[in-house]
Amino acid sequence: MSFKPIIPKGSAPPLAPYSPGAKAGNVLYVSGMLSLDSQGNIVGIGDVKAQTRNILESIKSVVTEAGGTMSDIAFNQIFLKSLDDYAAVNEVYKEYFPQPSPARYCIQANLVKPEFLVEIASTAHIGN
Repeated sequence: MSFKPIIPKGSAPPLAPYSPGAKAGNVLYVSGMLSLDSQGNIVGIGDVKAQTRNILESIKSVVTEAGGTMSDIAFNQIFLKSLDDYAAVNEVYKEYFPQPSPARYCIQANLVKPEFLVEIASTAHIGN
């Protein structure tokens, strides 16, 4: 099965060879999103809440472009530079994913640049 790349207008330029999203059938895979604006500048340096909000808005734009909504997201993968930011990320996260929330995992990891505090990737099921 082939996939369709999903690239919303105003997406940040990729830091590597990837598409922001890839839809295969009714499954949408959203690449690991970092806190970047449409010019590729880092948003929210030093502020994990601002970075989380920017990332979730970027994920929302990919899901919307693919014809879905945030409630279609079934699984999230969260990578934190520091587990000290876990509560702050959850505070913003629950605004985008009220109960029942999607499945997820959250781990501590080195991210691609030291200014990045969080990265989130998602999987959504859109339509039948």
